[in-house]
Amino acid sequence: MTNVASVRAELAAVDGELLRLDGRRHELLARRAHLVSLLTHASAAPPPRAGHGPGRPATPPAVGPAVRATARPAARPREVAPKGAQNVLLTLGGTLLAIAAIAFTVVSWGALGEGGRAAVLSLVTLAALAVPALLVRRGLVATARTVSVLALILTVLDTVQVSVLAQPSNGFAFAGGAALVLTAVWTAYGLVVGELGIPLPAAVLAGQFVPLLWALAAGAAPLGLAGALLATGVADAAVALRVRRSSVWIPAALAAAGTGGWGMFGAWWFSVSAPTAAHAVAPGLLLLAGAAAVVSAALRERRLAPAAAIVATLSTVAAVGDVARHAVPADGAVAVYLACALAAAGTARGPLPRGAARAVAATAAGLTACCVLWVLPVPALVLASALAGYVWSGGGLALPVAAAPLVLAVTAALPLCAGRWLLAAPRPGADGPAPRARVRHAAAGGVTTALGLAAVAALPATLGLGFAATVALLLALVAALLVVAARPGPVGAPTAVTAAVGAGLCAAPVVALSTSARWSLLLCLGVLTALLAALAALGGAHSRRAPLGVRAVLGCLAVVCATAFTAAVPATAGRPAATVASAVLLVPALVAVLAAWPGVRPALVGVPVEATGAAAAVVPVVYAAAAGPRVLAVVLAVCALIAAGTALRPVRRGAGTCAAAVLLVASLWVWLAQAGVSAPEAYTVPVALPLLAVGAVRRRSERTASSWVAYGPGLALALVPALGASWVDAHWPRPLLLGLAALAVTLAGGRRRLLAPLLLGGGVLALDALHELAPYVVQVAGLVPRWVPMALAGLLLLGLGATYEQRLRDARRLREVLGGMR
Repeated sequence: MTNVASVRAELAAVDGELLRLDGRRHELLARRAHLVSLLTHASAAPPPRAGHGPGRPATPPAVGPAVRATARPAARPREVAPKGAQNVLLTLGGTLLAIAAIAFTVVSWGALGEGGRAAVLSLVTLAALAVPALLVRRGLVATARTVSVLALILTVLDTVQVSVLAQPSNGFAFAGGAALVLTAVWTAYGLVVGELGIPLPAAVLAGQFVPLLWALAAGAAPLGLAGALLATGVADAAVALRVRRSSVWIPAALAAAGTGGWGMFGAWWFSVSAPTAAHAVAPGLLLLAGAAAVVSAALRERRLAPAAAIVATLSTVAAVGDVARHAVPADGAVAVYLACALAAAGTARGPLPRGAARAVAATAAGLTACCVLWVLPVPALVLASALAGYVWSGGGLALPVAAAPLVLAVTAALPLCAGRWLLAAPRPGADGPAPRARVRHAAAGGVTTALGLAAVAALPATLGLGFAATVALLLALVAALLVVAARPGPVGAPTAVTAAVGAGLCAAPVVALSTSARWSLLLCLGVLTALLAALAALGGAHSRRAPLGVRAVLGCLAVVCATAFTAAVPATAGRPAATVASAVLLVPALVAVLAAWPGVRPALVGVPVEATGAAAAVVPVVYAAAAGPRVLAVVLAVCALIAAGTALRPVRRGAGTCAAAVLLVASLWVWLAQAGVSAPEAYTVPVALPLLAVGAVRRRSERTASSWVAYGPGLALALVPALGASWVDAHWPRPLLLGLAALAVTLAGGRRRLLAPLLLGGGVLALDALHELAPYVVQVAGLVPRWVPMALAGLLLLGLGATYEQRLRDARRLREVLGGMR
């Protein structure tokens, strides 16, 4: 058995020796370079004169072959590679020759006429066509390609010269014939001299203009020009499929995509803009012919199947839909295109290759999405008009109002059907549907919910519904969405979230629209309140049905709607603000009771719902403030009572106690201010003493109780109102007594190490002293020179800087003492 420890030790030794050898090698190489540099300088120095030196002439040291080779000066790097220089020279030479040929053709040369110029140009062209073959035989392929490019340019110039001599009556016909001749000549030349690789792509390029020029010569209509381009593209595709040379099939394929694509685009343009069905037939036939050509190409080249499927699907839908849309009203055309897209999607489940089937399905899905986007403005305008307080009749805009609900309803059913198909078709050997299929099914449920919402929202404009029917329909839609949000199903988290968001988007418009009449507002708010409360309770009873966030949203919305309903009932009846405040107080009271009820699950009334109920108490406070101080004092007292009841629960004891104390003090202040009382201590101290006694009893029975919970409310009730009264009192007894009481509280808190008495008493004492000292400070400030405050400030800064460390130590000790208080 191998000793692992010895192997590791030997490996470490070997690594160390290798590192030592590497270091020694670097040292030797540096020394060698230094010696070589010395020898180089010695050999470059002039030889010493005869007789120089002691006795005999100095002889240069012997330099070995290796040293001589090293001492040779390095060769200069080449800035341009030989092949690059060759290409530059050939390109420049060919360019200059082409410019000379063009100048010879366009501009006169000497005393030659048109005929002489044509003869000279023809001879030069023949020579240029013959030279590349000779160069290829000698192995000069690059030079031969450059000369062949010049020869091709000369052939074009020959056609220009022939047109000048012939002066044809139809220039398009002559140009088309010349393009055909050039295509044939260049093709033959490329086949004869195959090493050139340039004539064949040039022939493909020249062949693109033949059908188009002849169509122009024949005076064809724009649709005929599109047909010529499409025919050219088909011919290019045939060449690309039959010829396997890379110098041919690549440019032919690009030409087929470009020229044929322009032809298909032109046919689609004339098809979609056709005024009647008869005018759309011919462009549709061109689209179908192009689709057939693309499919034929895909049958021979399997790699083209996805692209061919996309082109064929788009062309077929456009051809059929552009003819069929004329049989329906203008705003129903989108339904025709949707039907064509769904029919195309049905072919994806036929005997098609996998890639082609996916391409067809994706194209059909894209067309369906375009149809949905076409009609989405209709439900959006319905909800926007309802939010503004009126019902949109569907007129005034060129929108597919009639077909919007049908299109949205059909597309809403598609994702759900697809999701169920995924769940119904598990993988072979699997016990159930794959997790990815379940996720897709859940997402399909969310999309179905959103599209169904849009379909129902579009109905008021489509059917021309009135005020009452629109309110009822939108209210029913909100109710249905809330039900879906509460019970979405086993994999319906996206469905629940989508339904909750949709309900929120529709609830605001329906409430805004219902404000036009009292009965509609009360009906809407009442139904929403009852439904939300029931669904919140259902969510609490079936906590696994809906996500926790959705349940919390439902509960909060129920509280909001209940608040609005309780405020709307007396307000719309013309009752005073005091009655409205009294009615709205029922909502936070009911939430507090339900939160403390033993049989209510926390999922029904949790922290968000309790916070919403507490926020709802702001509404009665606002109404009570409008009603007068007496009503405000009573409302604040009732709110304090509700907070005190919440404080009975152990989990809400701290927050409830503080809220109750603040509200009770606020209520007392409002009542004292309204009653014109100038001595609030007569009312606050008798109440504060029992509170302090209760706090002391609690501190004895419950050692973990904080001093803020035990003594905070009583001390605040006794000191804060008195502090407010002392600040507006011009006499000295009240501030003096308040200062003594605050000092006693502060000392008691410091002795017993209680934080609440210490901070409350110290704060009141400091504010009381500041109030008493302020007049004297103002009086002294007018007698002191202006330089004195600056001097004092400087001394203060010096003193602070001198004792900084000691102050930090004292502050740290004080923090430790305060942290140990309870």
